Amino acid sequence: MSEALLSSITRVPILKVDRGACTRAIDALAIEEPLELRLRWGAATGRREQALSITMRTPGSDLELAVGFLVGEGIARGRQAVVAVRHEGRAVRPDGTSNVVKVVLAEDVRVDVTRLERHFYTTSSCGVCGKTSIEALRMTSHPALPEGSPVISGEVLHALPHILRASQATFDETGGLHAAAVFDSTGHLLLLREDVGRHNAVDKVIGALALTDALPASAAVLLVSGRASFELVQKARMAGVPVLAAVGAPSSLAVDLARQFGATLLGFVGRNRFNLYSGAQRIRFGKPSP
Repeated sequence: MSEALLSSITRVPILKVDRGACTRAIDALAIEEPLELRLRWGAATGRREQALSITMRTPGSDLELAVGFLVGEGIARGRQAVVAVRHEGRAVRPDGTSNVVKVVLAEDVRVDVTRLERHFYTTSSCGVCGKTSIEALRMTSHPALPEGSPVISGEVLHALPHILRASQATFDETGGLHAAAVFDSTGHLLLLREDVGRHNAVDKVIGALALTDALPASAAVLLVSGRASFELVQKARMAGVPVLAAVGAPSSLAVDLARQFGATLLGFVGRNRFNLYSGAQRIRFGKPSP
């Protein structure tokens, strides 16, 4: 078992009941622990530091999570905005890391302090929804989406959930994690991250792209293992991802946001089926059903 996998699971004794028979067993669980995100920014003569957010996450890819969160919230635009990102404080994890990550921004990155106050109460599944959030996103600078690309076929889309599921190492052990994965238009898996929180899994993926200078991800297809919420569409939008596909259902606000910004949004993606809610120009259909 890999070191990354060992740091994300724990094993506990349980009583297992099956058809009335009770036996002792050991069960693998996905670890959930708080992660504090701290931000340092400002000019050299007046650097400021503040706690930005506390989120419940599965340990692993913490630095990517922190950077991805900043990209999704419009605080950082990409790798060039980040001077350093590191764990700080007392080591509490088996790999010697802590539950605190500090991101140091470049001196020319401007930060709206009033937005930081909203972020502090983040959890692994929360976010601020509403029509006002869409209007706020309109006012935030973000990458332009390509009009008609990438183009992905229905056959490729149908295969993506199976590829994602087959690549979930921690889910295989615990059965209790969400996943987010980035594919190219041919269905090739580029990267995958897992977490107890859907939003965290997406942040980890976006952070990985940012730290490798791969944003905006204008040729990417992002697949999530659960439903598609407003926040996930927002995160994809800020990363310049034109296609967001979900195994589950989208929310009404997610559809509104995708349509307003010209993104492609798909739900209930599976073998031989998917629902298309927005951005049909990027999907190549097979023979239509009678």
